[in-house]
Amino acid sequence: MTETGRVPSLAEIADRLAIQEVISMHCRGVDRASADILRSCYWPDAEVDYGAYKGPAHDFCGPLSEAIKRYENTQHAVSNALIDIDGEVARTETYLTAYHYLAGTPDTEMTYIGRYLDEMQKRDGVWKISFRKIVMTWHQNAHGSKDLERNPSLQSITEASRYPHDPLFGFNGKP
Repeated sequence: MTETGRVPSLAEIADRLAIQEVISMHCRGVDRASADILRSCYWPDAEVDYGAYKGPAHDFCGPLSEAIKRYENTQHAVSNALIDIDGEVARTETYLTAYHYLAGTPDTEMTYIGRYLDEMQKRDGVWKISFRKIVMTWHQNAHGSKDLERNPSLQSITEASRYPHDPLFGFNGKP
């Protein structure tokens, strides 16, 4: 583990940014339910430990993206990314808050609080996850609170969706 507060070199800053991009891109892959985006975050020989599933990461990306579609929408937000780089290997701990909205009768919302523990490898100048373990801190289920009738100012805002229908995939800047 490196000295807390040590000023990193420019090369290490670049590595840290690349690592953070992989972690954030994984969140995008889950929220857009895109197995292709998820796979882009893992090396082909990567493994994951998601509790009930332990095994090859690429094999997990398809079922994960299909399972997440049961929710009308999700948002995975990461913070407190701590990155320890040792040459071409990095170990990261990233806090995760994931919101899951399930439309139904009644609507429900599940909030998951946890962490991603990742081992990442840099190969040919590219960082990707070689092993991921998720750790749960807690979760809660609640009745849904989506109510656009009581919030008319929100009615005209474009809602998030899954790949390829989410506005992200057609977004090119200003209209």
